Amino acid sequence: MARVTLAELRKDYTLAGLHEKDLARDPFRQFEKWFQEAEAAKVNEPNAMVVCTATSDGRPSARTMLLKGLDGRGFVFFSNYESRKGRELHANPHATLVFPWLALERQVVVEGTVTKIPREESEAYFHSRPRASQLSAWVSQQSAIIAGRGVLEESMKALEQKYAGQEVPLPPHWGGWRMMPAAVEFWQGRRSRLHDRLRYRREKDAWTIERLAP
Repeated sequence: MARVTLAELRKDYTLAGLHEKDLARDPFRQFEKWFQEAEAAKVNEPNAMVVCTATSDGRPSARTMLLKGLDGRGFVFFSNYESRKGRELHANPHATLVFPWLALERQVVVEGTVTKIPREESEAYFHSRPRASQLSAWVSQQSAIIAGRGVLEESMKALEQKYAGQEVPLPPHWGGWRMMPAAVEFWQGRRSRLHDRLRYRREKDAWTIERLAP
């Protein structure tokens, strides 16, 4: 196996800076601005994010997911409610989202509380998905141990036959989560590791902007 030395990994960040005067008045607008810039720069899957959860006794876990919605109510993603992340969010609703837009030398970290979205919103999104993705939500007992891939493939065939010619219903164990942020940090890489870190922190019904040391 080839060895990679620390010297080979060193990099300076020179693409941009982030100043208080350039920030939008709330983190949702600022996120939309950066997201649009990530799309314009053709960042691969700019809505990809690391979702970090923890058990009630503080044992963390993380996985990459896709953001599916954002408005003034929060950040929305969808999953199996009985998966590891689902069980952890039931026991401990506090979570963190990380958007690593490395090509732009940017990162956004969102901390907050997660709740289930209304069932009708999950229904609307579920039926907008490709039919195969709808069926897979029934097939996969997410995070459960299975004997092999054949288990999934056989279950998929059975469900294709069961729902042939009819609408696939929303599984009772599947739906959306919404994170309402308590803090959102925008990180922009800068020279000499003097990075810009500007954080929106919620105080009652207003947002306070703070600069953090890099």
